[in-house]
Amino acid sequence: MGLSACVICYNEEENIGRCLESVSWVDELVVVDSLSRDDTVRIARSFTGKVYERPWEGYVRQKNFAVSQATQNWILSLDADEQVSKALREEILAVMAHPEAKNGYRMPRCSFYQGRWIRHSGFYPDHQTRLFRCGKGRFVGGRVHERLEIEGPVGRLTQDLLHYPYHGGLTGQIDTVNRFSSLLAADLYGQGKRYGGHLLLLRPVFKFLEVFALKRGFLDGTAGLIIAATSAYALFARYVKLREMESASSWKAGVAGKEAPKGSGDGR
Repeated sequence: MGLSACVICYNEEENIGRCLESVSWVDELVVVDSLSRDDTVRIARSFTGKVYERPWEGYVRQKNFAVSQATQNWILSLDADEQVSKALREEILAVMAHPEAKNGYRMPRCSFYQGRWIRHSGFYPDHQTRLFRCGKGRFVGGRVHERLEIEGPVGRLTQDLLHYPYHGGLTGQIDTVNRFSSLLAADLYGQGKRYGGHLLLLRPVFKFLEVFALKRGFLDGTAGLIIAATSAYALFARYVKLREMESASSWKAGVAGKEAPKGSGDGR
């Protein structure tokens, strides 16, 4: 029962080596790069000959393309900033060999941020469905927060998938928040959702309290406080951008109306 590891990446020279080294034991390694401008592709090619370069088409399409290039019976889908621990490797091999193995498996993901492993703050256990039988799973979703949809039963693994988000610091997190908030605002706008002042005033406050208090971010120390604050800011940015999209749309409609030539009606 062979295993293909599929990884998508873009400008991940700091992470890609660690990720691919952690799955160097698999039967096949597929890397899909979105035209990186750094050393990502060269590093990836030192691990596998199956490196594909193609323009970015969104998380869903990029990951499904990577899966389509896999030829083994099982697939493990990873992001470039993730790493398979030795304990997780042994658990994956064990469930693949089990005669009653399910079609897919979720696993807990533990993130390293601000110099420590985060065990609360909504960051853990952060279960991710990543291991599945070939032909039994496909990625679906919007511009962000894609998910793996499995045909049939899904089991749970207990060992952690290791995650190194945001390059470990606030700058990387703010960059991610800025990029994702734009995409999420576009999703909301496309779904017909509209801005309301209460969203901007209340949702960020509630998010901070949810992360820091209800999800026990305070147990993660200063890192938990930073995560709670940036989580609140992410919602704030999302709704501000939704408001900007509405304003831009109204402005364009107004301009188009003013520019419409007089007497352009059909005379009825």
